[in-house]
Amino acid sequence: MTQAREPKQAGASQDARPGGGAVPLRPRVYFRRLAGNPDLPLPERATPHAAGFDIRSAEDEVVLQPGEIRLVSTGLVMELPEGVECQVRPRSGLALKHGITMPNSPGTIDPDYRGELRIILQNLGGAPVTLARGERIAQLVFARFETPDIAESGELSATGRGEGGFGSTGTA
Repeated sequence: MTQAREPKQAGASQDARPGGGAVPLRPRVYFRRLAGNPDLPLPERATPHAAGFDIRSAEDEVVLQPGEIRLVSTGLVMELPEGVECQVRPRSGLALKHGITMPNSPGTIDPDYRGELRIILQNLGGAPVTLARGERIAQLVFARFETPDIAESGELSATGRGEGGFGSTGTA
């Protein structure tokens, strides 16, 4: 069964505040489940103030050997509004307990991508790690981005720091 989608209104939604008055419009991200994944929840925040939305594995079982890098399916396709990117980040609990991370962290999903969301995971730990279907494997953080005009210049403005980098401001 497919649910009807609300009109887009520039990819935004409006919330009402207790006591009246509406808060400004905020972006809306649409997800489509791929066939065979009706049991998997959409990405969701673990707490009301969490920045990241947990996303889950759609694979029956993933066994990551030490040092292995693997692409893990989520069974979801996403539509981002224009000007919003999705950053894919590791989950801290998996990193601390098992050494599971993402070698390209944070990964970036652009608003024009319409393929399946798949997560690159790596096991930096010393033992194999098994991830079950429906297990939270990464988190999605949404951010607005700018697309500036790029121009060449023969000279750039000077700063106090100049060309100093890689520790030039100190270590303490």
